[in-house]
Amino acid sequence: MAKEQYTALKGISFSVNRGEMATIIGASGSGKTTTMNILGLLDHPTTGNYFLDGINTSSLTPDQLADYRNLKIGFIFQSFFLLPRLTALQNVMLPLTYRRNHSDDDHDDKKKARAMLAKVGMIKYVTHKPFELSGGQQQRVAIARALVGTPSIILADEPTGALDAKNSQDVLELLKDLNQTEGATIVIITHDPEVAQKSQRIIKIYDGRIV
Repeated sequence: MAKEQYTALKGISFSVNRGEMATIIGASGSGKTTTMNILGLLDHPTTGNYFLDGINTSSLTPDQLADYRNLKIGFIFQSFFLLPRLTALQNVMLPLTYRRNHSDDDHDDKKKARAMLAKVGMIKYVTHKPFELSGGQQQRVAIARALVGTPSIILADEPTGALDAKNSQDVLELLKDLNQTEGATIVIITHDPEVAQKSQRIIKIYDGRIV
């Protein structure tokens, strides 16, 4: 018996401009997670095309896709995904470590990571490990990690989902400030209308379609 094919996204088309802060909002099962996975080069569309910095990503090899994820995309997750044995500084350095030859000196990496931790208000916690930080502090470290490599786009998947009201507000204000002062291109994926209101543009997805 043939398996029934499920179409998660149905002919959606949109663009995000450099320096924009946009939110993709939708309920569970709407297709927003699939959209994020495509934007983050974690999945690819079965039909249609996705262009990142003018490049049709469907033409890239798996190795090229991995390079693009490392060089052009910064990820912020609801669950932070900080490595528990590493300090805040070491966690933020990770994207830079993956880019260079491991035999090279990491002095510049440390300098960049410290500067980014300072930007998100975490310079006093460079030697702290994740279990020594609050949820809001861990998310700030995760944001610093996402930004340290100056990616073309930041994807924030439910960035306040694991935070209380105050820390949620602080993180959203931080993202907004980084967008306005640093020109960071930010796409937030959420189900929460209050989170969406912080962005310049809201893209609503329902049943795999933009509405």
